Amino acid sequence: MNITILHGQNHKGSTYHIAKILSQKLEGNVTEFFLPRDFDCFCTGCASCFKKSETLCPHHEKLKPITEALDNADVIILASPVYVYHVTGAMKALLDHYGYRWMVHRPKEKMFCKQAVCISTAAGAGTKSTNRDLADSMFFWGIAKTYRYGVNVAAVSWDGVNDKTKNRVEKKTSALAQKIKKSQGNVKPPFKTKAFFYLMRILMKKGWNEADKIYWDAKEWTGRKRPWRNDPIQ
Repeated sequence: MNITILHGQNHKGSTYHIAKILSQKLEGNVTEFFLPRDFDCFCTGCASCFKKSETLCPHHEKLKPITEALDNADVIILASPVYVYHVTGAMKALLDHYGYRWMVHRPKEKMFCKQAVCISTAAGAGTKSTNRDLADSMFFWGIAKTYRYGVNVAAVSWDGVNDKTKNRVEKKTSALAQKIKKSQGNVKPPFKTKAFFYLMRILMKKGWNEADKIYWDAKEWTGRKRPWRNDPIQ
């Protein structure tokens, strides 16, 4: 099992530790990135990725190691502490660069068989809205199964988290790891994802955007093929 972790911060706080605990229980090969250390660029809004090709993004080469790790992962872990009720700016800046991968544009078929975990922590509140930020991208990428885990740690560092909370984290991450491992290799996108894909398919057949239509036609998704199936629909 290949696991890619995107840390929405450079420091190793509560969110980092929970993500690491989960990844260790998954017992796979872990690749991790820290933001903004490993990617610190903001989207320029040039729209080249939408209109023409993601390779024309001015940050394409810098983003490539993260993109390749995401594509090679079986499980993607997005970990962000709560910053004013949402993800960190660094995490948002990274996810902005993958707008072209949303189903409304050019999703990757690999995503439709992956699992993801959105992890957030807060000293107080905000984990629900922060995990929603992360899960939005996972849904629109086509990720087959996404778990959300938010923890109100009542502390500003992992050392300050009490033993009761850490014990709950141990139990929850064990349960999550068990679910993920059980589903590994046999996960399919839910009805909601498929329904949205079919809606996008209608738009592509009408010619939503030239670059996107060419992509969908080449994948034969406007025909009988589907990204979650190896064989075309009969």
